[in-house]
Amino acid sequence: MSVLSKELVQEIIAENDFKNPGEIISFLKEAFKDVLQEMLEAEMDVSLGYSRDESRHKITDNSRNGYSTKKLKSEFGPVQIDIPRDRKGEFEPKIVPKYKRDVSGIEDKVISLYARGMSTRDIHDQVKELYGIDISAEMVSKITERILPEIKEWQGRPLEAIYPFVFMDAIHYKVRTDGQIVNRAAYVVMGVDISGKKDILGIWIGENESSKFWLGVLNDLKNRGIEDVLIFCVDGLTGLKEAIAAAFPKSEIQRCIIHQLRNSFKYVSYKDLKAFSKDFKTVYTSPSEEIALNRFEYLKNKWGKDYPYAFKSWENNWEVLSPYYKFPEQIRKIIYTTNIIEGLHRQFRKVTKTKSVFPSDTSLEKMLYLASMNVIKKWTQRYRNWDQVMSQLMIMYDGRLDNYI
Repeated sequence: MSVLSKELVQEIIAENDFKNPGEIISFLKEAFKDVLQEMLEAEMDVSLGYSRDESRHKITDNSRNGYSTKKLKSEFGPVQIDIPRDRKGEFEPKIVPKYKRDVSGIEDKVISLYARGMSTRDIHDQVKELYGIDISAEMVSKITERILPEIKEWQGRPLEAIYPFVFMDAIHYKVRTDGQIVNRAAYVVMGVDISGKKDILGIWIGENESSKFWLGVLNDLKNRGIEDVLIFCVDGLTGLKEAIAAAFPKSEIQRCIIHQLRNSFKYVSYKDLKAFSKDFKTVYTSPSEEIALNRFEYLKNKWGKDYPYAFKSWENNWEVLSPYYKFPEQIRKIIYTTNIIEGLHRQFRKVTKTKSVFPSDTSLEKMLYLASMNVIKKWTQRYRNWDQVMSQLMIMYDGRLDNYI
């Protein structure tokens, strides 16, 4: 956007002989009003297909029909303008849409502050201090409700036909429902597409984890266009393994190695933790599943008598831990941990830390959506060495990617 030339500014100053900043604001307010009015007149010309001085040559039976007065809130204070009308009532101004009376940009500022996790009290104080406008907690809620249709559209948008990697996890919050405080989980699904770019595929607010719940989420993803997923990377979420097997039977499931290690280490005494973790590193860095199993058995003989439960979880989950070993280093780096989604959860916690309890599921949904949009803006780079990753995947999953590249 261009700025006023120095010569024009000097001309404005000379013509108006400003004495103080207040007079400058008054001038800008009138200039704002005049520009807005002219833009409305131009919109009417376009809508009718002719200007006032071309009425003799019009090719429509519609015509101007006076004005209706409208008072607007603006960054320069209240401004009164005249909205042109047409006889058929077809004119829909875009610069000042029907029913809109606030053109100050305050609503966008409130949503931006809300997206950063500011409390309604802090939003009120900041808007009051900067703009002299009182915004109640109820008004903040009403303003942020503007984005609900946007959230619905985002949550139902079409997705890619195939994702090489999909990560799934949940983050928990307290929400007030029917006068009671209950636990709610935000189930987050992230995908990496064939170009190596990350995206949040959706967020679902629910109560208890179950195969039925996760199957509903996966069917939703299928209904939005996903035909195939090569590898699902998950934590040990209840019912998820069964749901994936039902919805995407060809997909592999890789349980997070880091979560599995944490789960094992909590059974180990602090005095042995350093030595135990060093030993266990030989298992999850093994070049093959066979070598990993041999090292696992060796460590079980060494530590199993003292810490049997540290090994039991590995044995029970080996089926969803072992796919990791058949992949090369570039792919292992992507799938051995769900830290990618935990990083997103850290961003969520930053903006939700002022909320010990959310007043509703909708309130939680709004804040997580806005936080997601801020995170996605920063995801501009694809995974490192992605060409090598895709080359490996095309060989390992022969034919599965061919129709999508």
